[in-house]
Amino acid sequence: MLKQSLQQKLLQKLSPQQIQVIKLLELPTLQLEERIKKELEENPVLEEGNTEEDYHDDNQSDEAPEKDKDQEEFSLEDYMNDEDTPSYKLSAQNYSQDDKHEEIPFSGGTTFHELLISQLGLRILTPEKYALTEYLIGNIDEDGYLRREIESIVDDLAFSMGVETSYEELVELLRVIQDFDPAGVGARDLQECLLLQIERKGKFNPDVKLAKLILKKNFEEFTKKHYDKIQKRVGASDEDFKCAVDEILKLNPKPGSTFNNPLDKASPTIIPDFILEEEDGDLLLSLNSRNVPELHISRAYSEMLEDYSGNKKNQSRENKDAVMFVKQKLDSAKWFIDAIKQRQNTLLISMNAIIDFQREYFLEGDERKLRPMILKDIAEITGLDISTISRVSNSKYIQTHFGIFSLKYFFSEGLQTDSGEEVSTREIKKILHECIDNEDKKKPLTDDKLAVILKEKSYMIARRTVAKYREQLNIPVARLRKEL
Repeated sequence: MLKQSLQQKLLQKLSPQQIQVIKLLELPTLQLEERIKKELEENPVLEEGNTEEDYHDDNQSDEAPEKDKDQEEFSLEDYMNDEDTPSYKLSAQNYSQDDKHEEIPFSGGTTFHELLISQLGLRILTPEKYALTEYLIGNIDEDGYLRREIESIVDDLAFSMGVETSYEELVELLRVIQDFDPAGVGARDLQECLLLQIERKGKFNPDVKLAKLILKKNFEEFTKKHYDKIQKRVGASDEDFKCAVDEILKLNPKPGSTFNNPLDKASPTIIPDFILEEEDGDLLLSLNSRNVPELHISRAYSEMLEDYSGNKKNQSRENKDAVMFVKQKLDSAKWFIDAIKQRQNTLLISMNAIIDFQREYFLEGDERKLRPMILKDIAEITGLDISTISRVSNSKYIQTHFGIFSLKYFFSEGLQTDSGEEVSTREIKKILHECIDNEDKKKPLTDDKLAVILKEKSYMIARRTVAKYREQLNIPVARLRKEL
């Protein structure tokens, strides 16, 4: 049987405008610039310029006059502004035909593989062997290594290109590549790479001979820095063994990195979202809106609505559809402009709270002045939600007088000293790094000894916590930090 029931539910839903604000809040300055450009392309009503034109809805009076039978769902007056600035006043037309617009020449550069191909052209090879060697070069990665197995390359040549070859022939051609510059290119592993480089240093140098012996016979022990075991095995004196190890340490484990092509591995550009300046003990914060254009509503579409409002007689179905389209785009443009303003306001409120919380650090730039701070602390100060603070701190950077930092850098957990004072884990990591930098490299400090040193400095930390912080600082264990 069918039953009819009545239920009462309490739901929380986000409006499209709130979703848009949330998405814009997550974007850093560089992506915000791209998002604005995309919105300008999709919405013809939205324009960029130096003049910001605000459109506010007029308050409707209680005693509104009666309208025609074809009553509209919206008022055209909400989208018209009599104080709009004409477009000709916002643009300059003082350019001459004689003005020169010189373009800056752009260099494309040469890739690492093109460098190897150019050296291949100096070798006398048959067309078949030249093609095979060129194929091998194409399998070398940017570090200079041939990571693929020779057998796999033989199978690829047979199935994909119909070329019959053998393992021995490809190894012979690989030897040709390994004779190219930079030294070590074409190696299949680290040991072969270092041996290729050490063999070019000279056969009559005793240090080079001993270094070659170490790499050939004791490579595994060398990677683990078991120097005492290797020295006893090769029967070398302390001075000779140290010179041989120094020769190995001078070698490049990634020979391809010596050929630096900025077009291949361009470092990501960091554009700060905030700019903090210090003047006479005062901290001045500003948003970096250098590449973010000012937005306003197009005057042309406002005039279109004015014409439609004035010509009540020529209101055909097509005109009504066009006006409805314009109305939707106007709403979208106003929502987008409001979302940008709300984003800027939220960013400034959150960043000002962080600066006030970490004022001593921002004045001096000393990492040890950082106070323990979590997202909840800033959320309570600003009255915003923790998720909002998380979106603000995500992928955002601030430029200070002592460097550019990610906002996540300022958030850290806290630990208590033996006196009950709460300190930041960032301060403990700084002290830990200083202890390792000042240690005796012949007898590096173990995690147990580092824990004892920190306890002497009133930081009650267990050994496993020291190991965790050391790994976060990308510092190897004591045995791998050992030097002769």
